[in-house]
Order: sequence, then C-alpha cells, then structure tokens
Amino acid sequence: MLKTSEKSLSTVIKERKSVRVYDPEYKISREEIEEILNEAILAPSSSNLQSWRFLVITDQETKRELRQIANNQEQVETSSAVIAVLGDVDAYKNVEKIYKSGFDAGFIDEENMNRIINNTNNTYPYASIEARKNIASFDAGLVSMQLMLIAKSKGYDTVTMGGFDKEKFIQRFNISDRYIPIVLISLGKAAGPAFNTTRMPLEEVAKFI
Repeated sequence: MLKTSEKSLSTVIKERKSVRVYDPEYKISREEIEEILNEAILAPSSSNLQSWRFLVITDQETKRELRQIANNQEQVETSSAVIAVLGDVDAYKNVEKIYKSGFDAGFIDEENMNRIINNTNNTYPYASIEARKNIASFDAGLVSMQLMLIAKSKGYDTVTMGGFDKEKFIQRFNISDRYIPIVLISLGKAAGPAFNTTRMPLEEVAKFI
C-alpha cells in the first residue's frame, strides 16, 4: 500500500489527472481495490437502487485481450487493474432487498419503506429500456467519479475509457442482457506525468439567476 498523508478533498480534486502511463510492475492488492470500491459505492444513485456493477480485471493475459477490444490503449495492459463499470437496467428488482436492509438497520421506518417499494414497482418496470439505460449511465458516472477521487486520495491514478467495442466486450466476458458496459477505468501507479488540461471559464458554463 502506498503511504499517503491526509489531503483535503479540494486538493485531491485538483491533483486528479487522466494518467495513461503506468508502472507495469506495480500491483495493487485485491484488498486495496476492494477498499476503494467499498468507499466508491457510497456514491448516490437514482432511488438508491445502486445500479452499478463492476468487473475487476487484474489477470495479465485477460488485460492483453481487453487491450485489443479497447482500441489498443496501452494503459489497459500496463495498469494494475482495469475496472469495467456496468449498469443494471433492471436495478429496480433489488428495491425490496435494498430498502428492507435500510429498515433493518433502523435508517427508515416501515411506512416509508413500503411507500418507496410500491412507488418503485409502479414506475420503473414500465419505463422504456432507453430510460433505464440512461439512469444506469447516470449512476455509473457518479460512482466512477467517486472511485477515481478515492483512488487518488490513496496515491493511485486512473483514467476513464469510453472508447472500446462494447459488443466485443459483452461477448468476451459473457455479459447478460441485464447489464450494459459503460466505461473502463484503468487503476495503477503512475510512471509518468499526465497532461495538464484547462477548463472553460466559469462564466461560460454557469449562469446565476
């Protein structure tokens, strides 16, 4: 595990960059990856349905195969792990399990638990598949950003990749129709600096009314 000092959230946000050059010899332990994921899944989600799923790829030969699916991006092979973030388009089917867990933990009363379960079961199953894909993609974005910031706070670096052949990915990893691949995240120890980038001025992207 990398030794890191506590940093403010603002510092972590400013230091996070998209890193594409990794030390291929550095391996992050499964325990550390699980710790990162356990903190990442504290992210908010639509109706708290937690539609994200993760496929964590650490096997070197599998990463070589994935590199070909991901437009030959080098970081797929040289990073310590690639985390594929998937979206569950039928996440609503977990509503009873999720909210009964909250009830058992004392976080919600029975009346509100039943109300939310009923509202979910009366809404989500009748939404179009495109609407449910949009929800899953939205949730995946929230958890992915949290994952990357947590990784950075622990001294690791990441880069998100949307450029990969999703159909080939589905075939290679036998992904069921219930899940859609959304993004790949390389996770590892940087071996070179990332490119600095600029942002559009706030006055061009925000309006106060």
